[in-house]
Amino acid sequence: MNYALRRFGQLIPILFGITFLSFLLIYLAGSDAVTELYTNRGVEVAQEILDERRAELGLNLPFLTQYVNWLWGMFHGDMGISYVTGEPVLAAFLRKLPATLLLTALSILLTMVIAIPAGILAAVRQDKGTDFILRFCSFIGNAMPNFFVGMLLMQLLGIQLELLPVISSGVGLKSAIMPTLTLAIAMSAKYMRQVRSAVLEELNKDYVQGAMARGISDRVILWKNVMKASMLTIMTLLALSIGSLLGGTAIVESIFMWDGVGKLAVDAINMRDYPLIQAYVMWMAIIYVVVNLVADILYHQFDPRIRLGGSRK
Repeated sequence: MNYALRRFGQLIPILFGITFLSFLLIYLAGSDAVTELYTNRGVEVAQEILDERRAELGLNLPFLTQYVNWLWGMFHGDMGISYVTGEPVLAAFLRKLPATLLLTALSILLTMVIAIPAGILAAVRQDKGTDFILRFCSFIGNAMPNFFVGMLLMQLLGIQLELLPVISSGVGLKSAIMPTLTLAIAMSAKYMRQVRSAVLEELNKDYVQGAMARGISDRVILWKNVMKASMLTIMTLLALSIGSLLGGTAIVESIFMWDGVGKLAVDAINMRDYPLIQAYVMWMAIIYVVVNLVADILYHQFDPRIRLGGSRK
């Protein structure tokens, strides 16, 4: 418990630093949000109206005043108002979040189903035909960017075979299949090699050789010893994946018009909707801080070396 509280206390300044830097970068971007708003609508207005609108949004205030006002509002559950839609930013995020949560859950589940068994099989069959085939598939998967995989799936499954909708027609399982496949293919290719390396490292340790010498079956050694020791690596991979997916995979969501947090952020950047952009940066920071905190706690819980090292401090 003390370890978790100490780690959480160390991460709080990081959150404040991220919010301050992102707010500063937006402030220094040199693009006026009010002017962009009327330009995108094709409307020409007088300078007096522009100044009045800036005053309404608080954009005429000094930088530190704007930041403190935003930070104070965030602590009270108010992340600002969208410049484009006039909708509260928090409400917009909460409306898009279920789509991102669904895509995250499906992608992680499919990645685990593919990467973990493939990585174990490649390690057990080291330097054999199965290992070479799996490593070759992993190399191909790593070489293809997400947008390219997405377009291939759209062409094959959506246009030629007409099995799935090319553009998402809502937050449903059928519409989620192609975005999920796109994300899972890339992650599985990357994590399969990591799982293989972790399992191989454990298989080459002395305790495995000793267990084999005592006549313990390979299956028992693999699943009760090797996999237990390899779980730390797998947990780290899952934590990183969950963090990036919960932040919304902007490219994949935009390709398939999946109405999630990532697409919301892309639209906000295109429209210079700074409150939404700032909220998205804050969301990403919170996700990564929380995921790293959970991963650290799990490491501390399951790895005696870390636990004993911390007790000496």
